[in-house]
Amino acid sequence: MSKTRFSNDVNIRNKKASFEYEFIDKYVAGLVLKGTEIKSIKEGKASLQEAYCFVSNDEMFIKGMHISVYEQGTVYNHDPLRERKLLLNRKEIDKIQTKSQEKGLTLIPLRLYINQRGFAKMEIALAKGKKIHDKRSSIKDKDVKRELERNRY
Repeated sequence: MSKTRFSNDVNIRNKKASFEYEFIDKYVAGLVLKGTEIKSIKEGKASLQEAYCFVSNDEMFIKGMHISVYEQGTVYNHDPLRERKLLLNRKEIDKIQTKSQEKGLTLIPLRLYINQRGFAKMEIALAKGKKIHDKRSSIKDKDVKRELERNRY
């Protein structure tokens, strides 16, 4: 028997999100995926760097998320950049839709992971873009924190 290469400890993060945005609210949503997409995610072959979320016809979607083509797939393999539906409660979607219409607020994906039951989940945030001086102060705070950790030992 060959060792399986799929794992449930997948944790794909959008690393630039905390630098570029200030988070207001966070939500966890399920994803509607095809069979080859979940296999690629379990291999860890997905990227959230260019992705964003939007509400259309009272449904939430993610656009720009890249899930690599599954290598053992057939002609029925998925499109790597297709729009994928996010699964949230009606109350959450309505709340997000009203808040996201405010000026300067956007929906961004933070991380993609596999839960205990084997389902793909996405953590999304309602966020506000940081200004240049905010980015500088967050860099300064990181440097101070890092220096304190060094001096501690």
